[in-house]
Amino acid sequence: MQLNIKTSAALLFIGIVFFTSCTKSNKQGRMIPNEAGVVIILNGQSLTNKLPWDEIKQNAVFAKMNADTSVPAYVKMIADNPEKAGIDIKNDVDVFMIKDTSGMYIGIEGLIKDMDKFRLFNLDLTKNGFESEKGSIKTITSYPVIVGYNKERFVYIIDKHNTGPINFKTMTDTITDKTPKMNSPSRDLAGTCESIFNLSEKNSLGSNEEFTSLINKKADIYCWFNVEQLSKGSLGGVTGGLLNMDKMYEGNVTTATVNFDNGKINVDLTSYAGKEMTAIWKKYEGSAFNQDMVKMLPSKEVAALFALNFKPEGIREMVKTMGMEGILNLGLAFAGFTMDDFIKANKGDILFAVTDIKMKPDSSSKPDILLAASVGDKDAMNVLIKAGKKMSSDKLGDSAQLPISYNTNGKYFVMSNSKEKADKFLEGGNNSFDFLSKISGKPFGGFVDFQYILKAIPDGASDSSKKVVYDASLKMWDNLYYKGGNYSDGGLSQTIEINLMDKNTNSLKQLNQYGAILALLAEEKKRKNEVRNASMPNNRNDSMIPVKPVHHIHKTGH
Repeated sequence: MQLNIKTSAALLFIGIVFFTSCTKSNKQGRMIPNEAGVVIILNGQSLTNKLPWDEIKQNAVFAKMNADTSVPAYVKMIADNPEKAGIDIKNDVDVFMIKDTSGMYIGIEGLIKDMDKFRLFNLDLTKNGFESEKGSIKTITSYPVIVGYNKERFVYIIDKHNTGPINFKTMTDTITDKTPKMNSPSRDLAGTCESIFNLSEKNSLGSNEEFTSLINKKADIYCWFNVEQLSKGSLGGVTGGLLNMDKMYEGNVTTATVNFDNGKINVDLTSYAGKEMTAIWKKYEGSAFNQDMVKMLPSKEVAALFALNFKPEGIREMVKTMGMEGILNLGLAFAGFTMDDFIKANKGDILFAVTDIKMKPDSSSKPDILLAASVGDKDAMNVLIKAGKKMSSDKLGDSAQLPISYNTNGKYFVMSNSKEKADKFLEGGNNSFDFLSKISGKPFGGFVDFQYILKAIPDGASDSSKKVVYDASLKMWDNLYYKGGNYSDGGLSQTIEINLMDKNTNSLKQLNQYGAILALLAEEKKRKNEVRNASMPNNRNDSMIPVKPVHHIHKTGH
């Protein structure tokens, strides 16, 4: 009996663990609409442990801000201690963006630590915006922002009239410098805010499996990019319904986790697609990229490299799925080859490399660029080469006159802006590269050597500001490794590892200092531009400068 009880308990425990780990829902996305195009979640506990606020305050940007009399007192207060705003900074903060029929809006959510402090902070922020209360939800409104809150959570809704670039400074100026107003003609802010608090689980990311999988990972920052939602309404007029582009965007979501570790930044990505595109991904998944092609590079000075392996037959399936087969075949016929020629010509290995960055007499830099592909069928490749010659002959002449040289030995086809490099590549080689062990074994692999690139380009010594940025960058960035392309857990997985020169300090702390340098230089550049513009004749006081006729202005070149 004792054995049976222990066995039952063990099975129960295993069942609970299995159930909780395989659950298809999550609490984090419960107040984020499932149509969100972008979601960024900041892990407050982890981020504040890695970069305490007291350390952030020590950078030069804060000292400059505290000395600036134009900065509002409440901003300085929050900068001194964010918890004075009543927000729990050691908990998660969620930021999301949504496109809808009224345009676009941004949401910011988090937990409240002190409701009274939170209310007073937002009244200061909005210059005594309109206060309202409905049930347990209180709101403060000053268009284009409304903040809704209860004893536990807050939600900011920031309206944006259009879907163009986001300018947070303009939004802030609108809130703080004008008389508060409730709404725009296109959006009911209170209604939008209320809908977030009353969101049902099935209409939120709380019931989304891919979002749940993302949140269950360990990370400092979580990212969600829903390409299907972001692309809505953007292609209909362009394609006129001739192409089935919806198949490309259906279910197209990319998730990412970012972790700041000592000396490096690690990014893990997973890409998802709809049923039809997923079937193509799985069927035509590539194998490990061709390392031999990388070793054939005729240079050890590699600035950047990307290699991949794919199954060319998958191209035809993707083209058919998107309804592009007829249009593409018509265009290729004019070019002198068919889609079958292209698919047969390619064996499925591609290599792109940037090497040997050289300084030119005018102090600019010029790299050697090489693109190579493995040949599947010689005759089909010759058809492509012949078509390429025909298309370029009228404008660029024969291969000897082209700025891009190309050649083939029947096994590989290569193009380069250096004929010497193209020919040497085809001669073969067996160069060894330290980075290969970090990026091999997957369909995709990439490498960027920031140190080599920085040392090979001008250091900006003639401009003091550029020199400061250059020196800071040289001390900051080491290299980048990229690998992935396998289909697993419902999506394509990829990893990016960004290495810094200082291997012993957390990368978030290093970014804090590096960002402060860039911010101060940007502010100094802005100040100099304002002084220069103010000294221009057409910007001086009208009472001090005689008004000239338009034709005189043209003659003097103003």
